[in-house]
Amino acid sequence: MENKVIFGIDLGGTTIKMGLFGTEGESISDWEIPTRTEGAGRYILADMAEAVKKTVAERNIAGQDVLGIGLGVPGAVVDESLVAQAVNLGWKDVDAGNELSQYTGFPVAVGNDANVAALGESWLGGGKGFKNMLLVTLGTGVGGGIIVDGRILTGSIGAGGEIGHMHIEDNETEPCGCGNYGCFEEYASATGAVRVAKRVLAESREESALRMTNFTCKDLFDAAANGDVVAKKAIAKYGDYLGKGLAICASVLNPEAIVLGGGVTKAGNILIDLLKPSFNKCVFPPCRDVTWALATLGNQAGIVGAAKLILDKVSR
Repeated sequence: MENKVIFGIDLGGTTIKMGLFGTEGESISDWEIPTRTEGAGRYILADMAEAVKKTVAERNIAGQDVLGIGLGVPGAVVDESLVAQAVNLGWKDVDAGNELSQYTGFPVAVGNDANVAALGESWLGGGKGFKNMLLVTLGTGVGGGIIVDGRILTGSIGAGGEIGHMHIEDNETEPCGCGNYGCFEEYASATGAVRVAKRVLAESREESALRMTNFTCKDLFDAAANGDVVAKKAIAKYGDYLGKGLAICASVLNPEAIVLGGGVTKAGNILIDLLKPSFNKCVFPPCRDVTWALATLGNQAGIVGAAKLILDKVSR
């Protein structure tokens, strides 16, 4: 497939990240365009198509040399084409794959953005070399992407991998964003870490720098690194929750590797040290031997994974 190229697109609520790649994943160029969500997102696909066609023209790329377009979207996707719903885009039952293909004339494959990012990390990132991998994104929420035998596990309606909404705590009184109570996301996300720490503070009489500020997850980890006793207790409890949740995932999926991404991972390998005791205690013993890694592609994971998504589709 010499001289062939593929497009990878990561559709967000504010910007659309776009990339042009060779078939080995080598980056040729990347750029962004704004996401126009007005009119229930009716302009989004046309804007993408225009950007693709402009790049093809400017780079004098022959149409037959474009293998296709991969697209990651923030919503559930059915049959690599139909977006059942993407609330922040205003989309409901949008056949994004077929529509974008009609606009451009190129094959299109569509996937959920978290799943697509997992595919990117398994191809060229922290999970490179592993065919069975779980990507866990620890940010404002908790996202998951499951790779089985090198392919995304989507589930029957495209909602596979929503590990943030596993139930792990019976005694929770605050609702999760999904409406349920006691979800993994309520404890393992960045906001969850702060929630856990505030509860530890409320139960403690010890002095702590955290009492003096409306602290963030970063502040919490920084305080622990500086020896703050309460902060150290809080991140240990956070690690217990994180390890327990990932033990559930590992016991079901038996992955070769678990890759951690998202803003919380700026804390570094301390996260893995924190979660391992709880993980090892709770996981089904044959599933204990996993490789732990941090994601390496950052904001590029979505476009890299999208490129891999279409590459896999046209290679079947």
